[in-house]
Amino acid sequence: MGTQRNAMRGVASALIGAIAWGFSGTCVQYLFAEASFDALLITTIRQFGAGLVFMAVLLLRDRALLKAMWGDRDTRRQLLIFGSFGLFLNSTVYSQTVGLTNAGTATVLQSLSIVIVLVVSCLRNRRMPKLLEIAALVCAFAAVFLISTGGDPGTLQLPLMGLLFGLATAFACAFYTSYPKGLMSRYGSFATTGAGMMVGGITGLVVWTVTGGVARGIPPIDGTTAGVLAIATLIGTFGAYWLYLNGISIVGPVAGNMLGAAEPVSATVISALWLGTSFAWSDWAGLVLMVATIILVAWEQGRGTRSGDAQDGDGLA
Repeated sequence: MGTQRNAMRGVASALIGAIAWGFSGTCVQYLFAEASFDALLITTIRQFGAGLVFMAVLLLRDRALLKAMWGDRDTRRQLLIFGSFGLFLNSTVYSQTVGLTNAGTATVLQSLSIVIVLVVSCLRNRRMPKLLEIAALVCAFAAVFLISTGGDPGTLQLPLMGLLFGLATAFACAFYTSYPKGLMSRYGSFATTGAGMMVGGITGLVVWTVTGGVARGIPPIDGTTAGVLAIATLIGTFGAYWLYLNGISIVGPVAGNMLGAAEPVSATVISALWLGTSFAWSDWAGLVLMVATIILVAWEQGRGTRSGDAQDGDGLA
């Protein structure tokens, strides 16, 4: 009974974390449309704020682990790469995609990262994709086709830069989910993510300052904007990572990836309900196909794990 209760807690934690990620995308859309924030400023505030919370929790919970991480030169180098070229870059291009399109579309395009990781895994292991993986690739390409063209191959429904930034988001996401596996196996996912988030926030502050952020200043912040920023930072960034990582530590990465399919769904639905974003039939069909892609890849991972034939690098969790 206790094992079943623990498993249910894991499912709930991972699911709420994935939904919170999607919700944070809608918060980013609000900050663009209603508060005149740009992608760099949004990312800097979110990651620096969440990084501070992560560091505070680690200082209270495991100060020795934190000291060991920052005290090792090779670990510091890896964290610099992970935080700057992984978390910070992904969040910045994702926010820019949201600004050019909307939260739902940006999150669906970001979900292509699971396909990129799959292709890299096949190339690295010199194997052909398996049947379910081929089906996932077909679903993914069909999803991008529908979202970008509206089902008409002669037109481009998305702004070209929105599509390009969305694809860049997928590649950045594939990198940040794959690169730190060695760090996570050594220090744990919570500490690694928290330290990377802190590096990402500091990177954002440096880039924002160097690119004239001080001169541009911060847009006026009223009560609603402050609330959305706080939610995007504490719930959509820190809370989402904490809950999702805790969930997959209980249910495993395969089930975690399946539950992660809730992220594009929540981003799309919340964007439609809260901000009144209009989605065409092709957008909803693309969303369904992308969710199918995530589930098919995770299902194949589960089969590989059960048979002892799991391939390195397949998982996004």
